[in-house]
Amino acid sequence: MDLHGKRVLVVGLARTGIATAKFLKTKGSLVTTTEVQPKEEMKEADKELKGMGISMEWGGHQVETFLKQDMIVVSPGVDLSIAPIQKAIQKGVQVISEIELAYPFIRAPIIGVTGTNGKTTTTLLIGEMLKEDGKKVGVGGNVGEPLILFTNGKERWDVLVVEISSFQLEAIHEFRPSISVLLNITEDHLDRYPSYLDYITAKMRIFRNQNSGDWAILNRDDPIVMQGQGKVKAKKILFSLKEALGEGAFSDGRTISLRLGGEKEEYPLAQAPLKGVHNVENMMAALTAARVFGCSKKAVQEVLNRFEGLEHRLEFVREIEGVRFYNDSKGTNVGSVVKSLQSFSEPVILIAGGKDKNGDLTPLKALVRERVKCLILMGEAKERMAHELEGQTDTVMAKTLEEAVRLAHQKARGGDIVLLSPACSSFDMFKDYKERGRIFKEAVHRI
Repeated sequence: MDLHGKRVLVVGLARTGIATAKFLKTKGSLVTTTEVQPKEEMKEADKELKGMGISMEWGGHQVETFLKQDMIVVSPGVDLSIAPIQKAIQKGVQVISEIELAYPFIRAPIIGVTGTNGKTTTTLLIGEMLKEDGKKVGVGGNVGEPLILFTNGKERWDVLVVEISSFQLEAIHEFRPSISVLLNITEDHLDRYPSYLDYITAKMRIFRNQNSGDWAILNRDDPIVMQGQGKVKAKKILFSLKEALGEGAFSDGRTISLRLGGEKEEYPLAQAPLKGVHNVENMMAALTAARVFGCSKKAVQEVLNRFEGLEHRLEFVREIEGVRFYNDSKGTNVGSVVKSLQSFSEPVILIAGGKDKNGDLTPLKALVRERVKCLILMGEAKERMAHELEGQTDTVMAKTLEEAVRLAHQKARGGDIVLLSPACSSFDMFKDYKERGRIFKEAVHRI
């Protein structure tokens, strides 16, 4: 990709946008940046790019700026349907994501991980397994460093393990992982996509450029994933919790069995700190990807035995008088909350709600009826959630997360679980899911 002298616009100036603008400058591009937030709220970006000869626009997008570019690079989370981008596309301006820009400058093989839930855990697991095996591993994309930072040539990577969102996949053309992992697809980001089908289509783009020399690791138990697998040209390996497979991974919850090329391997989970049905799926996907890449069995088992999981993802916070509190603030969609509720056999007091992503709540109904003794709702989505889940369990409203924690503590009895798993994004009340999780933990520790 020849970038010298090209007029390139970077849309969005969070961490990825800053790194992209700097990269383009080193390649001799004429760089402009545009950010919807005002300059005063983006002091870090302004400070990082000041004095580099980059034209910066703040507080909104100017259509004219988009139309005079040779190329537009969108940061993760920037909606491709916004008018300035659509007008630029109509004029013939090339629009790509940051991972597409980085791809031609990367020499290491890529393991790409996507799915509605479990992406970060699976990406980090694969990275740890390969590092344990002595490989030089870069972990990036939606977790770790933006992919563009792995193009600097100073490091010799054996492999890059990349978490990829649907937003990033929307604007790829040549990007091609050697190994792709699709964990699951459930409704998410319907506030962003015109339909569920558009979201599914975006996820499936991870396989777009793969061929028969590549690998695709797929969830056998996910009907949407399996509906799309006919279009996958790479060699397919499946993982399942329901069916022992002739080739692929299967788990009964106690052991993971992997069959590759006729050989069978067993990985006991007795010492694994990761708990929950969703994490068994993540571990199956991760170890399959690692072994396909050539990681040793010993390294895989070592990591399974020590990997403790992510902050804000079914994270144990504290036990008070026999009541255990769990922070699942990263559970920002319905499918994620379903997996979290399935991880407990004890009665659950569920704290949910936040910025509504318009997800279908039907998959939650039976689980709420069977496992949730009290539902505490908060945030912008609370009225809709209360209406759609009406009659399933005792339901109360809270004005703040702190109030929700106090109510949960009052209603809980020894042996119960208090679970924050919102099924919504956090932006109506918090900066992000991390702030929401931190405030939940602080409120629990104040009890």
